[in-house]
Amino acid sequence: MSERSTIVCALPKGRILKEINPLLSAVGIEPEPAFRDPDARQLRFTTSVPGFEIVRVRSFDVATFVAFGAAEIGIAGSDVLLEFDYQELYAPLDLKVGRCRMVVAEPAQMASDDDPTRWSHVRVATKYPELTRRHFAARGVQAECIKLSGAIELAPLLGLSRRIVDLVSTGQTLVANGLVEIERIADVSSRLIVNRAAMKTRAAELEHWIERFRKVVDGQAAR
Repeated sequence: MSERSTIVCALPKGRILKEINPLLSAVGIEPEPAFRDPDARQLRFTTSVPGFEIVRVRSFDVATFVAFGAAEIGIAGSDVLLEFDYQELYAPLDLKVGRCRMVVAEPAQMASDDDPTRWSHVRVATKYPELTRRHFAARGVQAECIKLSGAIELAPLLGLSRRIVDLVSTGQTLVANGLVEIERIADVSSRLIVNRAAMKTRAAELEHWIERFRKVVDGQAAR
């Protein structure tokens, strides 16, 4: 891809965007008004910084846009980075937002008699099949993964699988669906990510933004 004069930043749609907005303001990036309208069909936005644009995409697609050079920089959850494991990405900074955890869960009535150390094969519904397979393979367990894009908690209730791997924040959704957390795979938060090739050709520009974000995150941590 030929080098652009602009820097394109890929950001995720949805809940996490509310936590990212204050970060953008703190580093001096103010998107055009339509960006903050969740119902806007527009996907590419100008900002208060000349030569800095934002694209708003699905959370799972942020890493792909940055890895393949459609965007030079972006913000993606560490869950997405673990799932896709793109070698083209550099993740220099934990932004300390979007915190949650990735867990294995199963129906509460199963958990009382279940011993995860004795598993040899599991059937799991998840949005994260690659990460799930790697996690279980590391302990010698074969994981049959059923990929779902949402409503993961329904899988045990409807007999699709006995267990799920999903993100959990408060755990209330698990409880509401009769599930319990039985194993934690990873703690998750949002990371600033950069395209490695762009980092070589546009190092000064991208380092500038990495440091701007770093100062904001460090300042918040010091409070």
